[in-house]
Amino acid sequence: MVWCGRSFNKQLVWRLGFSEFSVSRREDQEQQDPDSDFASSCQGIEMAASIPYVGSHLQYGLNFCKGQSYKQAVWVPGVTFNGCLQRELSWSCGVSKFLHIRRCNLFKSPTNENSKSFRTFTTLAYLRDGSTRYFDFAVIGSGVAGLRYALEVAKHGSVAVITKAEPHESNTNYAQGGVSAVLCPSDSVESHMRDTIVAGAYLCDEDTVKIVCTEGPDRIRELIAMGASFDHGEDGNLHLAREGGHSHHRIVHAADMTGREIERALLEAVINDPNISVFKHHFAVDLLTSQDGLNTVCHGVDALNTETQEVIRFISKVTLLASGGAGHIYPSTTNPLVATGDGMAMAHRAQAVISNMEFVQFHPTALADEGLPIKLKKTRENAFLITEAVRGDGGILYNLSMERFMPLYDERAELAPRDVVARSIDDQLKKRNEKYVLLDISHKPREKILSHFPNIANECLQHGLDITRQPIPVIPAAHYMCGGVRAGLQGETNVHGLYVAGEVACTGLHGANRLASNSLLEALVFARRAVQPSIDHMKSSSLDLSASNLWTQPVVPKSLGSDVMHKILRITEEVRKELQSVMWKYVGIVRSTTRLQEAEQKIGELEAKWETYLFEHGWQQTMVALEACELRNLFCCAKLVLSSALARHESRGLHYTIDFPHLEESKRLPTVIFPDSHSMSTWSSRQLHQHSTCQSAV
Repeated sequence: MVWCGRSFNKQLVWRLGFSEFSVSRREDQEQQDPDSDFASSCQGIEMAASIPYVGSHLQYGLNFCKGQSYKQAVWVPGVTFNGCLQRELSWSCGVSKFLHIRRCNLFKSPTNENSKSFRTFTTLAYLRDGSTRYFDFAVIGSGVAGLRYALEVAKHGSVAVITKAEPHESNTNYAQGGVSAVLCPSDSVESHMRDTIVAGAYLCDEDTVKIVCTEGPDRIRELIAMGASFDHGEDGNLHLAREGGHSHHRIVHAADMTGREIERALLEAVINDPNISVFKHHFAVDLLTSQDGLNTVCHGVDALNTETQEVIRFISKVTLLASGGAGHIYPSTTNPLVATGDGMAMAHRAQAVISNMEFVQFHPTALADEGLPIKLKKTRENAFLITEAVRGDGGILYNLSMERFMPLYDERAELAPRDVVARSIDDQLKKRNEKYVLLDISHKPREKILSHFPNIANECLQHGLDITRQPIPVIPAAHYMCGGVRAGLQGETNVHGLYVAGEVACTGLHGANRLASNSLLEALVFARRAVQPSIDHMKSSSLDLSASNLWTQPVVPKSLGSDVMHKILRITEEVRKELQSVMWKYVGIVRSTTRLQEAEQKIGELEAKWETYLFEHGWQQTMVALEACELRNLFCCAKLVLSSALARHESRGLHYTIDFPHLEESKRLPTVIFPDSHSMSTWSSRQLHQHSTCQSAV
């Protein structure tokens, strides 16, 4: 969106309090990629502008005005945050500026169907027909944030938990290390705050950091009370581990499968709650929004049941977006297959504000399958994570000549924050032309290794490697998005009725780099904080039983026939791999302006050609399919990352660029991407609006 010269209400602009604007704008580029596998099918077609003008054909319009033409929506006065914002406060430790990125548009998103019988709570959950369902609360995502929130709001109304695959298939389930919290008398909230802010390169929001570090211990105790089982020491107290960037032992864990244990406890409680209905294998397509003056209002979500190929419309009073991250914009990621940035892309299309997308955390130690004695028969869908706790327990990094290298880069050596370790490994690999490094924990007692890291030991042993005797081959892999949908202190967004929690949200906790084991903690804290404002919003809202007819219904492309769909899916898979390759090559751990601009051009052209291919083969505006929707979202998130990276003219935290290699105090600002009202068009469930140019006003 463009900032239209209006005055921001300081209470309404999510604790920003910004009085000055630094606007970054670059000219769009229009070129074709002659190397594309399917370029020949697009000859003679004039391509749309690249990255900023995302999707010349398949853009999603995010707002629907009842019977009216589209009315511009801007994130300015009138955007409320449920009355919780009382003072002027910048999001960068008192800095009164931010980086404003004017970008035109982006695209679309996914979810999935029913795991238990449909339930009703009083008279508020309805099933009018086979394709529309009504709830008080709709929760998109079944990780720790979505489940914890669902359990609380279910005490006040009917809840639909909409999840893309099986309910347990989330980033939470793959989290190994643990949850950080101050639970030791020798530790302190102030120390946890300091570690978080230092790791975040001083870009963290201090209020958010204080809230999370203060409320975190109670959230852990709640999990224990719900049945989550964590490791205890010989003294009977919780065993607290230490990880990189932490000054104290404060990591609560369940061996090296902490996320799995938390997910188990929460999911068990959700399944047993009569007021919660879980819809598994439902892929969230688009948020349903309307325009109320300058305000955008969320009314629920469209979802594709990927098992029955039926589109289900969920109408809700309140929607929580807890859909996780976007690791699959890169070819190697620790994230499960479901992490394709659906929530971030969907929220962007719904005119939510996006922030800090340049800060992509690469976990420094994913298992390098190439270095295993027994090779895998097929490539993994996601990289196997070697938890931070291995280094926290004394693991040492070596290059292939068995030379320890981390002390050369940082005095904290292996206990340096993840961004430092990942860049150090990346530097070693490039200098030595090697494909992985070695992480050795074998000098520790065998019994300790096997008790602390049973999952890792078992996985490696299956491929001929005994970690009690041999070093582990590791390599960085995309792991966590520190940016996302901009959220206030209660998970609120600038879209009325839409809340966010977990990795999809940007609360300001992580700043420019997430401190190890702070992610599950943030998800727990903000899921809980979003409950009361959600209940208040629910009680002040009413369900419109005719609302389902206000948006065009998405359709599954059965009319295209199996042969055409096979071609489309094959090309979509090829394009997805090409997108991932471009992101890793040009937008990886170490960046440069020239390479970012090359990526912007290549990705814009790649997307335009892919869209053209689809439409030439009969694709229509209202059609939805899992693979196509996922790629649409991956393109969207890739461009959000690129736009943010190009706007940051310094190296801070996870964003390192050789053109601006130093920290600059004047640049200690969050990047903010406002929605562009000129690009509000949709591929799936709304009318198409095409705009060949984007205008901005400052």
